[in-house]
Amino acid sequence: MKVVSMVPSWTETLLWAGVQVVGRTRFCVHPVEEVSAIPIVGGTKDWSLRKVRALEPDLLLLDREENPRFMAEEGLPFWASHIHGVESLPEALTDLSKRLKSSRLFELGERWRTVLDAPIREGDSLELPGILEWGRRPTGSVKSIVYVIWRDPWMAVGPSTFIASVLAKLGLRVYPFEENYPQFQMESLGAETLLLFSSEPYPFLRKREGLEELGRPYAFVDGECFSWFGVRSLKFLEKALSMV
Repeated sequence: MKVVSMVPSWTETLLWAGVQVVGRTRFCVHPVEEVSAIPIVGGTKDWSLRKVRALEPDLLLLDREENPRFMAEEGLPFWASHIHGVESLPEALTDLSKRLKSSRLFELGERWRTVLDAPIREGDSLELPGILEWGRRPTGSVKSIVYVIWRDPWMAVGPSTFIASVLAKLGLRVYPFEENYPQFQMESLGAETLLLFSSEPYPFLRKREGLEELGRPYAFVDGECFSWFGVRSLKFLEKALSMV
């Protein structure tokens, strides 16, 4: 089946499984060599419907959190996931494997079930997998985690997000914001709060000016490991939980 994928996480996962992906977004950047040969039809929030139709896909792959609703209303056969936590992956992959007749996607769903059954990682936050670089290490116990995704304004992730569910599997709980992606005031956080600055969507590692002045412990983390559901976050957790 020919698939146009509007979800970077799914694009990478489908290519790993050997599925024929004929169209992608400009944010679908993994695996580099394979995606370079696949036509770009737009972004995750916009597209050229003309380009999509010209590819004559058998299935348009969407996600409710990443893509706007209009993409599912153009008369194209589509499948939309709703990945709100690691617990969503086994069922989603099983369903997708049936639609695409892919045994490798089914296998991936079974591996996710094994990860979900594995004990939560125990260990100090200083040894958190996925850290690219420390800015300021905590001097005492960490009371809370704030996973920061944007600057001006400051934005973070709440406890009901996929990222938070990955952190929870690693034994860490994010700050209990009420929204999924809230804006927040840095001065409202306690001095014992550990800030995790994601490498995406805001490039904190390249734009680190002023972070030391916040006066809180912080580190830069690989955002793809925590937010790209599918094969990337699966391999990340399997390694972090010592399953490989």
